[in-house]
Amino acid sequence: MPSTPTEDHDSGRSPVARRSVLGAMAAAAAAPGLLGLSSPASAAPASPVRPQALPGGGDLGPNVIVFDPSTAGIQSRLDQVFRQQESAQFGTGRFALLFKPGTYNGLNAQLGFYTSIAGLGLSPDDTAINGDVTVDAGWFNGNATQNFWRSAENLALSPVNGTNRWAVAQAAPFRRMHVKGGLNLAPSGYGWASGGYIADSRVDGSVGPYSQQQWYTRDSSVGGWANAVWNMVFSGVQGAPAQSFPNPPYTTLDTTPVSREKPFLYLNGSEYRVFLPEKRTNARGTTWGNGTPRGTSLPLTQFYVAKPGVSAATLNAALTQGLHLLLTPGIYHLDQPIQVNRAGTVVLGLGYATLIPDNGVTALRTADVDGVRLAGFLIDAGPVNSSTLLEVGPAGASADHSANPTTVQDVFVRIGGAGAGKATTSMVINSRHTIIDHTWVWRADHGTGVGWETNRADYGIRVNGADVLATGLFVEHFNKYDVQWYGERGRTIFFQNEKAYDAPNQAAIQNGGIKGYAAYKVADSVTTHEGWGLGSYCYYNVDPTIVQHHGFAAPNKPGVKFHNLLVVSLGGNGQYERVVNDTGSPTSGTSTVPSTVVSYP
Repeated sequence: MPSTPTEDHDSGRSPVARRSVLGAMAAAAAAPGLLGLSSPASAAPASPVRPQALPGGGDLGPNVIVFDPSTAGIQSRLDQVFRQQESAQFGTGRFALLFKPGTYNGLNAQLGFYTSIAGLGLSPDDTAINGDVTVDAGWFNGNATQNFWRSAENLALSPVNGTNRWAVAQAAPFRRMHVKGGLNLAPSGYGWASGGYIADSRVDGSVGPYSQQQWYTRDSSVGGWANAVWNMVFSGVQGAPAQSFPNPPYTTLDTTPVSREKPFLYLNGSEYRVFLPEKRTNARGTTWGNGTPRGTSLPLTQFYVAKPGVSAATLNAALTQGLHLLLTPGIYHLDQPIQVNRAGTVVLGLGYATLIPDNGVTALRTADVDGVRLAGFLIDAGPVNSSTLLEVGPAGASADHSANPTTVQDVFVRIGGAGAGKATTSMVINSRHTIIDHTWVWRADHGTGVGWETNRADYGIRVNGADVLATGLFVEHFNKYDVQWYGERGRTIFFQNEKAYDAPNQAAIQNGGIKGYAAYKVADSVTTHEGWGLGSYCYYNVDPTIVQHHGFAAPNKPGVKFHNLLVVSLGGNGQYERVVNDTGSPTSGTSTVPSTVVSYP
């Protein structure tokens, strides 16, 4: 596969337009005719040199592959991408496969790593595939627990055999999909599986999770749900099974308190636009079932279409100019943070566009403003420790954003795996009312650059802002706390966690007088907090004798409430003494049976 690009390949634009503001100014000074300045012979005094504006819009680059129903050789092109990406777990390839509205027959789009497939209609039913979008685990001997970083969006599928297979693990969203049949979430042979996330989708038939350990489904419609293993959570899902945790372990909320679907690229005739779905409260079912979804849209000309190799300075110049950012598939090295200061700014990635801070900087920061939308990209920690990787709002942010919150959707964070990386705290949420809608924040337990100190990362997510809602929170393997929540009135619907596998001994995780750091810690100062369907697992494979006191820690206050908690010892590699604080039965032996608490306090 190609090596990581090191320079801007946007060959269709002038050299001036591709440089940073300072570079553009220097170029303009050398060639004033480019900016339409008066000639030296003019009697009028020279006006100040201004940087040339960066252009909006443009082509989507070589790693966005666009099909229409008349395209020849679609299946062979899909197969070619899959062969490259099937087992490239830590490779540099990034692809977005986009289908123009219409009908496509006889396709099986198998998706490997860092591959996104999406329709370009306003509704999933605008783009119909008589065939399948398949994720299986042949590359890993039938084990689907590492089928990360791939996505399907905005398509209608009529599976060839009546059921579409989508055997994924973390960071593999299934959004705005219409399956005209059933959906099988397990690999062939029903091997291990650890997923997953569905939103704004309709499955006409039944969903069969089978071997899936956990799953979260939001604001969707299903024809049925076959079974549960440890933790199946539903909010706003028509056809969801009734609340029954822990036997079977279904956590069912009738509605989602607040939601706003992820922005998406679509075609209006021949013009690319980005649709911005509106906020919903007490949401239930899909946004698109009754025709055109509700929201607004922006033309692509209002986006700086970024290509791998562009500098952080150029990205910031585009934002300062008033453009949004569309990050096309590839790797982006940053020597300074991307700084989002304008209300309503959209930063949308395609094909798992990946941001890497090279010198210990934060990859992206936002101001304390309304309505920022961050979606569809991966942040990969660099070898120099970053104090943070993503910051939503500055420290002390306090503005009320209830009418127009910031959303963080399908934004994933990785420390290690593709190489040594370090970060003290991966994601910090300071702005009030932020919605974290599906994230996987992962300190790698395998790959390269992995070790207790090699990819040191003490904290996963820290929430300082009040009124923050998390829907679909996956945070794993941090050296200390995976989630710390300091903001008031926080809510989490679905949490999946594994404690760090590689702790060398009991002393390495000792938290004062407490054995181990909780996976999810609500600060002692908090008076109001609520969580539904939260699970933590341990697999201390370096020292299986390690004891973790509890998975969850919170102040004992009437306003701090949990519903349907579980902890699991995987094969007896480490044990939990309690579930939350000092409540709940210990895990024991090698039976991998959850210990549960239905309600706390």
